[in-house]
Amino acid sequence: MGASQHGRVRWWRWRRNPLRRRSDIVEAWVLLASWVGALAGGLLAGLAAADAIKESAERQRAERREVSAVLVEDAEDRLPERAPSGYRVWATVRWTAPEGSTHTDEARVPSGTPAGHTVTVWADRNGKIAAEPLTDEETRWHALSGGVLTASGASGAVLAVGWGARQGLERHRMARWAAEWERMNTQKGGKTGST
Repeated sequence: MGASQHGRVRWWRWRRNPLRRRSDIVEAWVLLASWVGALAGGLLAGLAAADAIKESAERQRAERREVSAVLVEDAEDRLPERAPSGYRVWATVRWTAPEGSTHTDEARVPSGTPAGHTVTVWADRNGKIAAEPLTDEETRWHALSGGVLTASGASGAVLAVGWGARQGLERHRMARWAAEWERMNTQKGGKTGST
């Protein structure tokens, strides 16, 4: 089959054709809408997700600050097997906010750090211990991966809906064919169903 003939076969639902049914046209539009929706919807959803991740990271950087805290207790010195270097454990720390209020909370600190030692932790604007905000590089990576995953999911959902619609059209077409065959067979005096 030549390339031009293959192209004609692919687009047969759009051409005027005595064998073309209304369901063929509907199916062609469903297929076209599915692909356009998957591409456009996936792109928009991915961009929106990436922007949301960037905004969240910027808000965290604006709301969180590094504070020097003092360990109230010895940090546990027992490391699990295969612990990475720089492994951190939970311990109670105390720090003074810029306005002079004292705060005590649990923070992750290097394993084996003795009580009274000064450690750096991150706190939010409410004086609660918070995770260190993402760096610019980490933000870019999270935004990229989150955007790609969201775009893939949105595109897949649109294509799945289109596939379901096409399956419904196919069932409807087969039911109409069966009814037409039965009508033609009955007109010619034949019997339908199993004998």
